[in-house]
Amino acid sequence: MTISAPSPERTGRALDPRLCLLASRWAEHRGVHRTFGAVSRLGDGWLWYGLMAALATCAGRRGLHAALQMLCTGIVAWLLYRTLKRRTRRLRPFRVHSGVVARAPPLDEYSFPSGHTLHAVSFGIVATAWFPVLAPPLALFAVLVAMSRVILGLHYPTDVLAGAALGALLGVGSLWLDPLLLGALAAV
Repeated sequence: MTISAPSPERTGRALDPRLCLLASRWAEHRGVHRTFGAVSRLGDGWLWYGLMAALATCAGRRGLHAALQMLCTGIVAWLLYRTLKRRTRRLRPFRVHSGVVARAPPLDEYSFPSGHTLHAVSFGIVATAWFPVLAPPLALFAVLVAMSRVILGLHYPTDVLAGAALGALLGVGSLWLDPLLLGALAAV
C-alpha cells in the first residue's frame, strides 16, 4: 500500500487563496471596500492610541494602569510580529495571486502573521479585563479588523488566525504577568 501526500485541494493550503479570491471579489463593491478600509485604518493604531489616551486621562489610576499595560503589551506584540514576519517571509496574497487586489497599501512587505489582528485581540483582552463594559465593542472591532485584512487583499485567513491566537496569548500573558510585576515593583 502506497501512501502519497494529500493534494493541496484536500489540505487547508488551497483554501487560503480561494478565500482570498472570494474576499477580493466581495471588496469590488464600493461600500464593502470603504467600510473595511476605514476599519483597517482605525486598526493601524488610531483607535488604540485614542483608547489608551482616554483611559489614562478619564478613568483615574485604574485607567492609567490599563493604558500602560496596553502600551507594554503593544510593544511586545510589535516586536513579536515583526520578528515572525522577517523569519517567515510569506508574501502577501495580492503579490502571489493575480485575482487578489490590494485595496489598501500594506504597512510592510510580508503577511504572516497579521499585526493588526494581533494588536486588536491583545489590546481588547487587556482593556476588557480592566473595563468589562468594553468587551462587546472591542470583540466586534477585533473581528472586523481580522476580516478587513483578508477583504483588502493584504492577508490570508491563516495570517489573521495566527495573529488572533498570538494576540490572545499575549493579552492573557500580560494579565498573568501584571500582578507579578506589581509585586516585584512594590518590593523595590
